[in-house]
Amino acid sequence: MSQRKLEPGKLVLASHNKGKLREIEAMLAPFGYEVLSAGDLNLPEPEETGTTFEANAALKALAAAKATGLPALADDSGFCVKALADDPGIYSARWAGPDKDFAIAMQKVEDGLQATGAINAADRSAYFVAVLCVAWPDGHTQFYRGEVHGTAVWPPRGLEGFGYDPIFAPEGETRTFGEMGKDEKHILANGEPLSHRARAFALFKSECL
Repeated sequence: MSQRKLEPGKLVLASHNKGKLREIEAMLAPFGYEVLSAGDLNLPEPEETGTTFEANAALKALAAAKATGLPALADDSGFCVKALADDPGIYSARWAGPDKDFAIAMQKVEDGLQATGAINAADRSAYFVAVLCVAWPDGHTQFYRGEVHGTAVWPPRGLEGFGYDPIFAPEGETRTFGEMGKDEKHILANGEPLSHRARAFALFKSECL
């Protein structure tokens, strides 16, 4: 299927997650789009029934595009721990419960690692995944996937970021994402993208903007 370019104008961010919205809006800021969020438009959150990040991103993007008649961009992302068979993965938000309490979710990760005997850093490999899906009202979709690998640490460190950021140290760093400012979390000193979302966005930018 051919790749489309996004025309200048309005773009819906199909997310109700304030942390994701802040990050994606900041990445889109230089490109001049009029960004509308699903929350601003009172769009319902579709049930995430997909079994992959791509499927869930498409569900959200297509629902927003068809409801508004505008192109929509959705993110589905998660924290994957190898010793836990890549859980919580697509269920990362659900591990935080209905109140979105990620302190509970992070404790579940650590409890699982302790139960498997994953004490040493070498046994605590983890990675973040982000899949961006851009959808048009006619049903056309395009996907961009980014990953960043590292280590699950304990106890949580840092008050920056959101979600599982305080327990993830990316490769080459002793600090967690929770200890990094938003700029350094996303972009390395050499200008290369660091975070999963920044890596997915770099692909989206090069192929779609």
